Amino acid sequence: MKKTKIIKVDYLARVEGEGALYLKIKDKELTDVKLKIFEPPRFFEAFLRDRDYTEAPDITARICGICPIAYQMSAVHAMENAFGVQVTGPLRELRRLIYCGEWIESHILHAFMLHAPDFLGYQDAIQIAKDHKELIENVLRFKKTGNEILTLLGGREIHPINVKVGGFYRVPHREELKSLQDNLKWARDFAVEAVKFVAKLPFPDFERDYEFVALQHPDEYPFNEGRIVSNKGLDIDVSQYDDHFEEQHVKHSNALHSVLKERDSYFVGPMARYSLNYDQLPKVAKDVAKEAGLGETCSNPFKSIIIRCVESLFAVEEALRIIESYEMPDQPAIALEPRAATGYACTEAPRGILYHRYRVDEKGIIQDAKIVPPTSQNQKTIENDLWAFVPEHMDQADDQLQWQCEQAIRNYDPCISCATHFLKLNVDRG
Repeated sequence: MKKTKIIKVDYLARVEGEGALYLKIKDKELTDVKLKIFEPPRFFEAFLRDRDYTEAPDITARICGICPIAYQMSAVHAMENAFGVQVTGPLRELRRLIYCGEWIESHILHAFMLHAPDFLGYQDAIQIAKDHKELIENVLRFKKTGNEILTLLGGREIHPINVKVGGFYRVPHREELKSLQDNLKWARDFAVEAVKFVAKLPFPDFERDYEFVALQHPDEYPFNEGRIVSNKGLDIDVSQYDDHFEEQHVKHSNALHSVLKERDSYFVGPMARYSLNYDQLPKVAKDVAKEAGLGETCSNPFKSIIIRCVESLFAVEEALRIIESYEMPDQPAIALEPRAATGYACTEAPRGILYHRYRVDEKGIIQDAKIVPPTSQNQKTIENDLWAFVPEHMDQADDQLQWQCEQAIRNYDPCISCATHFLKLNVDRG
Protein backbone atom coordinates (compact mmCIF):
# COMPACT_ATOMS: atom_id res chain seq x y z
CA MET A 1 0.00 0.00 0.00
CA LYS A 2 1.45 3.31 -1.06
CA LYS A 3 1.68 6.02 1.56
CA THR A 4 1.89 9.75 1.20
CA LYS A 5 3.60 11.97 3.73
CA ILE A 6 3.49 15.74 3.83
CA ILE A 7 5.96 17.79 5.86
CA LYS A 8 4.77 21.29 6.44
CA VAL A 9 6.73 24.14 7.98
CA ASP A 10 4.17 26.89 8.32
CA TYR A 11 6.63 29.59 9.31
CA LEU A 12 10.38 29.31 8.92
CA ALA A 13 12.24 30.84 11.83
CA ARG A 14 15.43 32.89 11.56
CA VAL A 15 14.70 34.33 8.13
CA GLU A 16 13.62 37.85 7.26
CA GLY A 17 9.96 37.87 6.19
CA GLU A 18 7.24 35.25 5.99
CA GLY A 19 7.08 32.08 3.97
CA ALA A 20 6.61 28.34 4.09
CA LEU A 21 8.05 25.10 2.81
CA TYR A 22 6.00 22.20 1.47
CA LEU A 23 7.46 18.75 0.75
CA LYS A 24 5.48 15.78 -0.54
CA ILE A 25 7.01 12.32 -0.33
CA LYS A 26 5.07 9.47 -1.90
CA ASP A 27 6.17 5.87 -1.58
CA LYS A 28 9.66 7.03 -0.51
CA GLU A 29 9.98 9.31 -3.52
CA LEU A 30 10.06 13.11 -3.40
CA THR A 31 7.23 14.28 -5.65
CA ASP A 32 6.80 17.97 -4.82
CA VAL A 33 8.81 20.88 -3.42
CA LYS A 34 7.36 24.34 -2.97
CA LEU A 35 9.05 27.31 -1.35
CA LYS A 36 5.96 29.38 -0.59
CA ILE A 37 6.50 33.08 -0.13
CA PHE A 38 3.10 34.25 1.03
CA GLU A 39 3.91 37.68 2.44
CA PRO A 40 1.68 40.10 0.53
CA PRO A 41 3.10 42.13 -2.38
CA ARG A 42 4.43 45.53 -1.30
CA PHE A 43 4.15 47.46 -4.58
CA PHE A 44 7.29 49.59 -4.20
CA GLU A 45 7.70 49.81 -7.97
CA ALA A 46 4.21 51.32 -8.17
CA PHE A 47 4.94 53.71 -5.28
CA LEU A 48 7.87 55.12 -7.26
CA ARG A 49 5.85 56.13 -10.29
CA ASP A 50 5.19 59.87 -10.58
CA ARG A 51 7.74 60.62 -7.85
CA ASP A 52 10.75 62.87 -8.36
CA TYR A 53 14.02 61.06 -9.04
CA THR A 54 15.48 62.56 -5.85
CA GLU A 55 13.02 60.52 -3.80
CA ALA A 56 14.09 57.13 -5.13
CA PRO A 57 16.95 56.50 -2.65
CA ASP A 58 14.81 57.19 0.41
CA ILE A 59 11.76 55.30 -0.85
CA THR A 60 13.68 52.20 -1.89
CA ALA A 61 15.65 52.16 1.38
CA ARG A 62 12.38 51.24 3.10
CA ILE A 63 12.24 47.95 1.22
CA CYS A 64 14.67 46.40 3.73
CA GLY A 65 15.82 47.34 7.22
CA ILE A 66 18.86 45.05 6.97
CA CYS A 67 20.25 46.15 3.59
CA PRO A 68 18.86 49.64 2.84
CA ILE A 69 22.23 50.79 1.45
CA ALA A 70 22.02 48.26 -1.36
CA TYR A 71 18.68 49.72 -2.45
CA GLN A 72 19.93 53.28 -2.15
CA MET A 73 23.12 52.56 -4.08
CA SER A 74 21.32 50.79 -6.92
CA ALA A 75 18.81 53.65 -7.09
CA VAL A 76 21.42 56.44 -7.22
CA HIS A 77 23.59 54.63 -9.76
CA ALA A 78 20.59 54.00 -12.01
CA MET A 79 19.55 57.67 -11.90
CA GLU A 80 23.09 58.83 -12.61
CA ASN A 81 23.24 56.38 -15.49
CA ALA A 82 20.05 57.92 -16.88
CA PHE A 83 21.46 61.44 -16.60
CA GLY A 84 24.84 60.56 -18.05
CA VAL A 85 27.00 61.31 -15.00
CA GLN A 86 29.41 59.21 -12.96
CA VAL A 87 30.55 59.75 -9.39
CA THR A 88 34.31 59.32 -8.94
CA GLY A 89 37.08 60.11 -6.46
CA PRO A 90 36.38 60.51 -2.73
CA LEU A 91 32.60 60.37 -3.21
CA ARG A 92 32.89 56.99 -4.89
CA GLU A 93 35.14 55.80 -2.07
CA LEU A 94 32.58 56.94 0.51
CA ARG A 95 29.95 54.90 -1.30
CA ARG A 96 32.16 51.84 -1.01
CA LEU A 97 32.71 52.64 2.66
CA ILE A 98 29.02 52.80 3.48
CA TYR A 99 28.58 49.51 1.62
CA CYS A 100 31.34 48.06 3.85
CA GLY A 101 29.25 49.02 6.87
CA GLU A 102 26.22 47.20 5.51
CA TRP A 103 28.16 44.03 4.66
CA ILE A 104 29.75 44.01 8.12
CA GLU A 105 26.49 44.26 10.03
CA SER A 106 24.41 42.08 7.70
CA HIS A 107 26.89 39.22 7.23
CA ILE A 108 27.67 38.82 10.93
CA LEU A 109 23.97 39.00 11.84
CA HIS A 110 23.17 36.16 9.47
CA ALA A 111 26.23 34.02 10.16
CA PHE A 112 25.95 33.92 13.95
CA MET A 113 22.39 34.93 14.83
CA LEU A 114 20.43 33.18 12.07
CA HIS A 115 22.59 30.44 10.55
CA ALA A 116 25.05 29.19 13.19
CA PRO A 117 22.28 27.80 15.45
CA ASP A 118 21.51 25.26 12.70
CA PHE A 119 25.03 23.86 12.80
CA LEU A 120 25.40 23.96 16.59
CA GLY A 121 22.02 22.43 17.43
CA TYR A 122 20.53 25.48 19.14
CA GLN A 123 17.09 26.95 18.56
CA ASP A 124 18.42 30.52 18.41
CA ALA A 125 21.33 32.81 19.23
CA ILE A 126 20.02 33.40 22.76
CA GLN A 127 20.60 29.72 23.48
CA ILE A 128 24.08 29.96 21.96
CA ALA A 129 24.85 32.89 24.28
CA LYS A 130 24.22 30.72 27.35
CA ASP A 131 27.17 28.53 26.38
CA HIS A 132 29.24 31.01 24.34
CA LYS A 133 28.60 34.37 25.99
CA GLU A 134 31.85 36.04 24.92
CA LEU A 135 31.36 34.94 21.30
CA ILE A 136 27.90 36.49 21.03
CA GLU A 137 29.06 39.66 22.81
CA ASN A 138 31.84 39.99 20.25
CA VAL A 139 29.39 39.35 17.41
CA LEU A 140 27.20 42.18 18.67
CA ARG A 141 30.23 44.47 18.98
CA PHE A 142 31.27 43.56 15.42
CA LYS A 143 27.78 44.32 14.13
CA LYS A 144 27.83 47.64 15.98
CA THR A 145 31.07 48.53 14.16
CA GLY A 146 29.22 48.23 10.85
CA ASN A 147 26.31 50.24 12.21
CA GLU A 148 28.68 53.03 13.23
CA ILE A 149 29.78 53.42 9.61
CA LEU A 150 26.14 53.59 8.50
CA THR A 151 25.34 56.18 11.15
CA LEU A 152 28.30 58.41 10.30
CA LEU A 153 27.82 58.31 6.52
CA GLY A 154 24.09 57.70 6.33
CA GLY A 155 22.78 59.82 9.18
CA ARG A 156 21.33 56.81 10.98
CA GLU A 157 21.83 53.05 10.93
CA ILE A 158 18.30 52.06 9.84
CA HIS A 159 17.01 53.53 6.56
CA PRO A 160 19.82 56.11 6.24
CA ILE A 161 18.87 59.58 5.05
CA ASN A 162 22.18 61.10 3.88
CA VAL A 163 22.48 59.36 0.50
CA LYS A 164 21.43 61.30 -2.59
CA VAL A 165 21.71 61.08 -6.36
CA GLY A 166 25.11 62.57 -7.13
CA GLY A 167 26.69 61.83 -3.76
CA PHE A 168 25.68 62.73 -0.21
CA TYR A 169 23.90 65.60 1.52
CA ARG A 170 26.87 65.86 3.87
CA VAL A 171 30.32 64.28 3.81
CA PRO A 172 32.41 63.57 6.91
CA HIS A 173 35.61 65.29 7.91
CA ARG A 174 38.74 63.16 7.97
CA GLU A 175 38.81 63.24 11.77
CA GLU A 176 35.31 61.77 11.93
CA LEU A 177 36.33 58.80 9.81
CA LYS A 178 39.53 58.36 11.81
CA SER A 179 37.39 57.88 14.93
CA LEU A 180 36.20 54.58 13.45
CA GLN A 181 39.68 53.08 13.08
CA ASP A 182 40.20 51.58 16.54
CA ASN A 183 36.94 49.62 16.43
CA LEU A 184 37.65 48.51 12.87
CA LYS A 185 41.10 47.25 13.83
CA TRP A 186 39.51 45.22 16.62
CA ALA A 187 36.88 44.00 14.12
CA ARG A 188 39.62 42.85 11.73
CA ASP A 189 41.06 40.58 14.41
CA PHE A 190 37.63 39.24 15.33
CA ALA A 191 36.73 38.59 11.69
CA VAL A 192 39.76 36.30 11.40
CA GLU A 193 38.61 34.40 14.49
CA ALA A 194 35.04 34.26 13.16
CA VAL A 195 36.23 32.56 9.97
CA LYS A 196 38.20 30.03 12.01
CA PHE A 197 35.18 29.36 14.24
CA VAL A 198 32.66 28.70 11.47
CA ALA A 199 35.19 26.65 9.48
CA LYS A 200 34.99 24.00 12.23
CA LEU A 201 31.22 23.58 11.94
CA PRO A 202 29.88 20.25 10.60
CA PHE A 203 29.06 20.61 6.90
CA PRO A 204 26.99 18.13 4.90
CA ASP A 205 28.69 16.68 1.84
CA PHE A 206 26.57 18.52 -0.73
CA GLU A 207 28.18 19.85 -3.88
CA ARG A 208 26.14 21.33 -6.74
CA ASP A 209 26.86 22.51 -10.27
CA TYR A 210 25.62 26.11 -10.04
CA GLU A 211 25.64 28.95 -12.50
CA PHE A 212 27.13 31.67 -10.33
CA VAL A 213 26.19 35.24 -11.31
CA ALA A 214 27.81 38.35 -9.83
CA LEU A 215 29.33 41.69 -10.69
CA GLN A 216 32.94 41.67 -11.77
CA HIS A 217 35.25 44.68 -11.80
CA PRO A 218 38.83 44.68 -13.16
CA ASP A 219 40.28 46.57 -10.20
CA GLU A 220 38.32 45.63 -7.09
CA TYR A 221 36.08 43.17 -5.28
CA PRO A 222 32.63 44.35 -6.38
CA PHE A 223 30.24 46.58 -4.47
CA ASN A 224 28.76 49.23 -6.75
CA GLU A 225 30.03 48.76 -10.27
CA GLY A 226 31.08 46.17 -12.83
CA ARG A 227 29.82 43.88 -15.55
CA ILE A 228 27.39 41.05 -14.84
CA VAL A 229 29.23 37.77 -15.38
CA SER A 230 28.78 34.07 -14.70
CA ASN A 231 30.97 30.98 -14.56
CA LYS A 232 29.11 29.63 -17.62
CA GLY A 233 29.85 32.36 -20.13
CA LEU A 234 27.58 35.30 -19.30
CA ASP A 235 29.40 38.64 -19.61
CA ILE A 236 27.13 41.64 -20.15
CA ASP A 237 26.77 45.32 -19.39
CA VAL A 238 24.17 46.06 -16.72
CA SER A 239 21.99 47.75 -19.38
CA GLN A 240 21.61 44.32 -21.03
CA TYR A 241 20.12 42.70 -17.93
CA ASP A 242 16.57 42.49 -19.28
CA ASP A 243 17.83 40.85 -22.47
CA HIS A 244 19.13 37.87 -20.50
CA PHE A 245 17.02 37.62 -17.34
CA GLU A 246 13.27 37.37 -16.91
CA GLU A 247 10.88 37.14 -13.99
CA GLN A 248 8.28 34.39 -13.94
CA HIS A 249 5.15 34.14 -11.82
CA VAL A 250 4.62 30.84 -10.02
CA LYS A 251 1.32 30.00 -8.38
CA HIS A 252 2.75 29.16 -4.97
CA SER A 253 4.76 32.37 -4.41
CA ASN A 254 3.97 36.06 -4.14
CA ALA A 255 7.56 36.74 -5.21
CA LEU A 256 8.52 36.33 -8.83
CA HIS A 257 11.12 33.73 -9.82
CA SER A 258 13.98 35.27 -11.78
CA VAL A 259 15.69 33.01 -14.33
CA LEU A 260 18.29 33.25 -17.06
CA LYS A 261 16.50 33.06 -20.39
CA GLU A 262 19.24 30.87 -21.83
CA ARG A 263 19.71 28.41 -18.93
CA ASP A 264 17.01 28.83 -16.26
CA SER A 265 18.05 29.02 -12.56
CA TYR A 266 21.18 30.71 -11.25
CA PHE A 267 22.87 31.58 -7.95
CA VAL A 268 23.73 35.04 -6.60
CA GLY A 269 25.33 36.10 -3.32
CA PRO A 270 28.56 35.56 -1.38
CA MET A 271 29.41 32.18 -2.93
CA ALA A 272 28.95 33.59 -6.44
CA ARG A 273 30.96 36.75 -5.67
CA TYR A 274 33.75 34.77 -4.04
CA SER A 275 33.97 32.19 -6.82
CA LEU A 276 33.97 34.83 -9.58
CA ASN A 277 36.15 37.45 -7.85
CA TYR A 278 38.56 35.52 -5.64
CA ASP A 279 41.59 37.20 -7.26
CA GLN A 280 40.38 40.63 -6.08
CA LEU A 281 40.34 39.73 -2.38
CA PRO A 282 43.15 41.15 -0.23
CA LYS A 283 45.91 38.73 0.79
CA VAL A 284 44.73 38.46 4.39
CA ALA A 285 41.28 37.31 3.23
CA LYS A 286 42.77 34.78 0.82
CA ASP A 287 45.07 33.42 3.51
CA VAL A 288 42.27 33.04 6.04
CA ALA A 289 40.00 31.42 3.43
CA LYS A 290 42.73 28.92 2.58
CA GLU A 291 43.29 28.13 6.25
CA ALA A 292 39.52 27.55 6.56
CA GLY A 293 39.70 24.91 3.83
CA LEU A 294 38.26 26.94 0.98
CA GLY A 295 39.66 26.88 -2.52
CA GLU A 296 39.29 29.61 -5.12
CA THR A 297 35.69 28.49 -5.71
CA CYS A 298 33.09 26.83 -3.50
CA SER A 299 30.03 24.85 -4.58
CA ASN A 300 28.75 23.60 -1.20
CA PRO A 301 25.99 26.06 -0.15
CA PHE A 302 26.30 25.06 3.49
CA LYS A 303 29.81 26.54 3.48
CA SER A 304 28.41 29.94 2.51
CA ILE A 305 28.64 30.80 6.21
CA ILE A 306 32.44 30.66 5.91
CA ILE A 307 32.43 32.89 2.84
CA ARG A 308 30.19 35.44 4.58
CA CYS A 309 32.78 35.69 7.33
CA VAL A 310 35.59 35.99 4.76
CA GLU A 311 33.64 38.81 3.08
CA SER A 312 33.18 40.44 6.49
CA LEU A 313 36.96 40.44 6.87
CA PHE A 314 37.29 41.94 3.39
CA ALA A 315 34.77 44.67 4.26
CA VAL A 316 36.72 45.62 7.38
CA GLU A 317 40.01 45.70 5.43
CA GLU A 318 38.41 47.81 2.69
CA ALA A 319 36.93 50.21 5.24
CA LEU A 320 40.33 50.72 6.86
CA ARG A 321 41.95 51.30 3.45
CA ILE A 322 39.37 53.92 2.48
CA ILE A 323 39.61 55.76 5.79
CA GLU A 324 43.40 55.84 5.71
CA SER A 325 43.54 57.41 2.22
CA TYR A 326 40.44 59.66 2.55
CA GLU A 327 40.61 63.26 1.45
CA MET A 328 37.47 65.31 1.97
CA PRO A 329 35.86 66.24 -1.39
CA ASP A 330 35.21 69.89 -2.30
CA GLN A 331 31.46 69.28 -2.60
CA PRO A 332 29.21 66.59 -1.03
CA ALA A 333 27.58 65.84 -4.41
CA ILE A 334 28.15 66.49 -8.09
CA ALA A 335 25.77 68.66 -10.11
CA LEU A 336 23.44 66.98 -12.60
CA GLU A 337 20.54 67.88 -14.84
CA PRO A 338 17.53 65.61 -15.34
CA ARG A 339 16.67 64.43 -18.84
CA ALA A 340 14.25 61.98 -20.38
CA ALA A 341 16.06 58.64 -20.32
CA THR A 342 16.21 55.13 -18.90
CA GLY A 343 18.85 54.32 -16.30
CA TYR A 344 20.21 50.94 -15.24
CA ALA A 345 22.25 49.82 -12.25
CA CYS A 346 23.24 46.69 -10.41
CA THR A 347 25.07 46.59 -7.08
CA GLU A 348 26.06 43.78 -4.74
CA ALA A 349 23.73 43.59 -1.76
CA PRO A 350 24.95 41.24 1.00
CA ARG A 351 22.69 38.56 -0.50
CA GLY A 352 23.66 39.14 -4.15
CA ILE A 353 23.08 41.37 -7.14
CA LEU A 354 20.27 43.93 -6.88
CA TYR A 355 19.02 45.31 -10.20
CA HIS A 356 17.23 48.66 -10.63
CA ARG A 357 15.86 50.19 -13.84
CA TYR A 358 14.11 53.57 -14.02
CA ARG A 359 12.51 55.45 -16.87
CA VAL A 360 12.24 59.20 -16.16
CA ASP A 361 10.87 62.14 -18.13
CA GLU A 362 12.62 65.41 -18.94
CA LYS A 363 11.83 66.79 -15.47
CA GLY A 364 13.20 63.74 -13.70
CA ILE A 365 9.78 62.34 -12.80
CA ILE A 366 9.80 58.53 -12.59
CA GLN A 367 7.54 56.98 -15.21
CA ASP A 368 8.41 53.34 -14.64
CA ALA A 369 10.54 51.31 -12.20
CA LYS A 370 11.80 47.75 -12.00
CA ILE A 371 13.57 46.25 -8.99
CA VAL A 372 14.86 42.66 -8.85
CA PRO A 373 16.14 41.69 -5.36
CA PRO A 374 18.61 38.87 -4.70
CA THR A 375 16.16 36.52 -2.99
CA SER A 376 13.88 36.53 -6.03
CA GLN A 377 16.86 35.51 -8.11
CA ASN A 378 17.78 32.65 -5.77
CA GLN A 379 14.29 31.21 -5.19
CA LYS A 380 14.38 28.64 -7.94
CA THR A 381 17.91 27.57 -7.01
CA ILE A 382 16.78 27.07 -3.40
CA GLU A 383 13.99 24.79 -4.59
CA ASN A 384 16.45 22.93 -6.83
CA ASP A 385 18.74 22.40 -3.82
CA LEU A 386 15.87 20.82 -1.91
CA TRP A 387 15.03 18.52 -4.83
CA ALA A 388 18.61 17.24 -4.61
CA PHE A 389 19.04 17.37 -0.82
CA VAL A 390 15.83 15.77 0.49
CA PRO A 391 16.13 12.36 -1.26
CA GLU A 392 19.45 11.81 0.52
CA HIS A 393 17.87 12.50 3.93
CA MET A 394 14.22 11.43 3.67
CA ASP A 395 14.74 8.39 5.91
CA GLN A 396 15.27 10.75 8.84
CA ALA A 397 12.52 11.59 11.30
CA ASP A 398 10.30 14.47 10.26
CA ASP A 399 11.66 16.90 12.85
CA GLN A 400 15.26 16.23 11.82
CA LEU A 401 14.41 16.48 8.12
CA GLN A 402 12.58 19.72 8.74
CA TRP A 403 15.59 21.11 10.64
CA GLN A 404 17.97 20.30 7.78
CA CYS A 405 15.63 21.65 5.10
CA GLU A 406 15.32 24.93 6.94
CA GLN A 407 19.10 25.01 7.26
CA ALA A 408 19.43 24.45 3.50
CA ILE A 409 17.13 27.42 2.90
CA ARG A 410 18.99 29.61 5.38
CA ASN A 411 22.19 28.96 3.43
CA TYR A 412 20.94 31.74 1.16
CA ASP A 413 20.08 34.20 3.95
CA PRO A 414 16.74 34.77 2.22
CA CYS A 415 15.16 38.17 2.73
CA ILE A 416 11.52 37.48 2.02
CA SER A 417 10.56 41.01 2.85
CA CYS A 418 12.74 42.17 -0.03
CA ALA A 419 11.52 39.51 -2.42
CA THR A 420 8.18 39.69 -1.13
CA HIS A 421 8.99 37.89 0.94
CA PHE A 422 9.22 34.05 3.67
CA LEU A 423 8.80 30.56 6.49
CA LYS A 424 6.25 27.45 6.60
CA LEU A 425 7.40 23.20 6.25
CA ASN A 426 4.81 20.80 5.05
CA VAL A 427 6.07 17.23 4.38
CA ASP A 428 3.63 14.85 2.80
CA ARG A 429 5.05 11.33 3.25
CA GLY A 430 3.79 8.01 2.04
